Amino acid sequence: MKTKVRGTTEQTSKKDVVKKKEEAKKGGRKQSEYGKQLSEKQKIKETYGMREKQFRKFFDAAVKSSGATGEVLLSLLERRLDNVVYRLKLANTRKQARQIIVHGHILVNSRKVYSPSFLVSVNDQVSLASNVVDKKEFLEQVIDKRLNIGIKVPEWLELIKQERKGIVLREPARTDIKSPIEERLVVELYSK
Repeated sequence: MKTKVRGTTEQTSKKDVVKKKEEAKKGGRKQSEYGKQLSEKQKIKETYGMREKQFRKFFDAAVKSSGATGEVLLSLLERRLDNVVYRLKLANTRKQARQIIVHGHILVNSRKVYSPSFLVSVNDQVSLASNVVDKKEFLEQVIDKRLNIGIKVPEWLELIKQERKGIVLREPARTDIKSPIEERLVVELYSK
């Protein structure tokens, strides 16, 4: 691609054009390291639908546990009940999963759980409550519709489609999380 700059012709690549467009969106400024760290934290919070105080509790728990803080943090976030319900294809979004849980429609090991931030453990069984199984419209429009989509359930979970339930086989590892998340930036942000 050729562009004319003050009477001379300059050769520019597609990458340069894209980079210039991105800079124009940001007001022509290069994002600072702090800005990158903050936007990564905001992205993670938005993905998992959390507020700052709750996110900070999960981060503090990750710091106290053994292992790489960033990987432990992501593992904790993946083990939240609202995320597990979403990953098991029992809800269309994490937001919907939270609503289903708060309304008492989800059982963990045959006990109703009302907290979306409940952490599941290995061998926990997540299923629908009996009052939900009686609601044919809800099952058809939400649960069965998503169950029949070709979305793959993560390897750390097992879905039993006929019974509309799932089992936690193991704790999620960093390799199980396909989202483009740079957890090291969040660790650096909170380490200041």
